[in-house]
Parts: sequence; structure tokens; C-alpha cells
Amino acid sequence: MVIEETRRKRLDRGIKVRTESLYALSTWREMAYMILPRLTLILGLFILPLVLSMYWQRVLCSAGIYALLALGFDFLAEYVGLVCLGGALFIGSGGYISGILNAYLDWPPMLTIPIATLGGSVISTLILLPCLRLRGIYFAIVSFMLPLLAVYIIIALNVFGGTEGISALDTFPNIWVEQYIILGAVIFSLFAIRRLVNKDIGLIFRGIMDNDQAVKASGINITSYKTKAVFIASIIGCFGGAYLSHLYSWLGISLFAMDFSIVPIAASVMGGMGTLVGPVVGAFILTPMSEALRGFGQLRVVLYCLILIGFIVYKPEGLMNYLQRKYHQFEYWERV
Repeated sequence: MVIEETRRKRLDRGIKVRTESLYALSTWREMAYMILPRLTLILGLFILPLVLSMYWQRVLCSAGIYALLALGFDFLAEYVGLVCLGGALFIGSGGYISGILNAYLDWPPMLTIPIATLGGSVISTLILLPCLRLRGIYFAIVSFMLPLLAVYIIIALNVFGGTEGISALDTFPNIWVEQYIILGAVIFSLFAIRRLVNKDIGLIFRGIMDNDQAVKASGINITSYKTKAVFIASIIGCFGGAYLSHLYSWLGISLFAMDFSIVPIAASVMGGMGTLVGPVVGAFILTPMSEALRGFGQLRVVLYCLILIGFIVYKPEGLMNYLQRKYHQFEYWERV
């Protein structure tokens, strides 16, 4: 009688080295192990609109906008070392450009959104360019003040509708188009940024974050790479702003609201800083949760803060860092 001996083995240890840089998979089990989390995220986002009511579908659209901002914030903060609180600047730039082109030139949203995405990102990058020499809290403070500056300029000059804004903008053909445009943008941006940070330029970004003087001593223009990073993050945010103006068929100074600068930070803390996917998941949890608590009135803010404090105190690493660690610790029995 032959007794087979078995032992427990972590699945990730057998494929970690081969998949981090070579992407070499040898068995269907390993392929499923690598693809399952990504497939779950993609299918989950695309199935959600089919099971939600119209009200929660609109909330899902808002969550997608915050997810884009949280992704850009996490990219700049954790891979470049720039704590940018100018999410509202990106939203406002993209939203105003797209809305103005539609209102005054009668261009359709499918044309104004790409133009506003590129144009708004160029404008936002040029505005932030003189601030790139600043570090840490100083860059964060300046980027946080810029949306406020834009608001008071619009109010003082009474341009672009002033405090009343511009209404009756063109909307999307139907609710399915508006749903899957933003969800597709979130998924594309997530995997594009993930791919970018794993390229050579990602190594330079991380080098600038760790020791920018050492990178500068190597003959690399760090200002140029910081500019590229800000431009990438602003493209994501400006698309969200251009989309938002046509989602609600209106633009106004509320596009520069501080929520667009603060909520992405909360989403990143909840989801897990440095994971890229964590802030996205955090935004899709935080936005519906905030909406669900609306019925509690002023108590909503208290509950909202308690939930965030609970995550910071008991899970400071964030939700995705915790889940990724548990997933990679998955064990199975193998024959010795």
C-alpha cells in the first residue's frame, strides 16, 4: 500500500518570479490565478448598470468620475511624489471647455469631450507648471487653492454664465451610453496607468519620488517628467469634467467644488494607496455609501466620518492591500 504525502503550498510562490516581468504562465490554474481578479473587476463594473435602478445608475456615473480623480491622485502621490489636491481644477477645466464649445458653437458631446480632455489637460498642466519646483505640503496647498482662484475669477468677471452657469447642454443619446462611456474610461485608464508605471518611465517616476536630486544628478530633467506625470493625471480628470457637464446638461462654478479634491483622497485611503486599483474600488464604495447615508440628514456626515476613521485606524493599509495579501496567501494541497 502506497501512501501519498501532500503538503500545503502557496500558489503565488510558484509563479511570482515568472509573472512579475516575463508574464510566463504554464498552467490553466496559474492563468486563472492571475486573470481572476482583473476579470472580476471588469465584469463587475459592466454588469452593475444592468441590475441597478435609474437613480443608482446616475450615482454609479458619479462614482466613475471620482474613481478617475482618485486614480490620478494615487498615481501622482505614490509614483511621482506629488500630492496634488487640484482634482477640482481638472474637473472644472474639462467641464467648462466642453460646455462652452457645446453651448456657443453647438458642437456635439462626442466632439467636445475629446477636445476638452486634451485642451483642459494642457491648460491645467500649464497652470501647475510653475508649481512643480515645490514639494510636499507646499505643492498640495497651491494645487488646492487653484480651483478657488478659478471660481472667484468667474464670479468677479461674470463670464461663462457667472454664478448661474450655463444650462441646456446636449446630453448623451441614452442612459446606456452615458453609463458605459465612464465605466470604459475607468477601466482603460486603470490598465493604462498600471502598464505605464511598469515601464522604464515608471522607474524614473519612482526615482523622482524617492530622491529627485539623485535623478537630476544622472542628467535627467525631472521637471520634464513631472510635467508629463501631471499631464497624464490631468487628462484623466479633465475627461471626467467634460463628461460631467453633459451628464447633467449644465455647467457652473460647482464644477470647481472642493468635493472633487477631497473625496479622491478619502477613496484612496479607503481603497489602499499605491495600488491604483484600490482608489478606484474605494470611489465605487464611498460614493454610493455617501448617497445611501443621505437619509440621515446631518447625522450623515457623522456616520461618514466614523466609517473613514474606522478604516484609517483599523485598516490603514487600505482595503485592496488587505485583500491582495489574503489572495496571494491562498494555499492548495500538492503531492510531495
